[in-house]
Amino acid sequence: MSWIILVVSGLLEAVWATALGKSEGFSRLYPSVVFGVALVASMAGLAIAMRGLPIGTAYAVWVGIGATVTVVYAMVSGDEAVSMVRIMCIIAIVGGVVGLKLAS
Repeated sequence: MSWIILVVSGLLEAVWATALGKSEGFSRLYPSVVFGVALVASMAGLAIAMRGLPIGTAYAVWVGIGATVTVVYAMVSGDEAVSMVRIMCIIAIVGGVVGLKLAS
């Protein structure tokens, strides 16, 4: 159950990171509210997941999921450029996250 909570929390990290960018310095209400709610939920989930997982592994997986989903979303939405180097780096992050899961 800790892994499921951790994955959901990682996805919520991508939500709050994206909303933060779209809030334009907290000047837009809706993205600012989404940021706050997703941030609290993501951190709470991370804290709960850490009860059953090693802190280093949990944090690295949480960041890896959040970073990967954030970059992929930005590339798909056209906010960031797509290149083979970027795609290979994303694959490396996913490989590291999977490796941490398999090693724990």
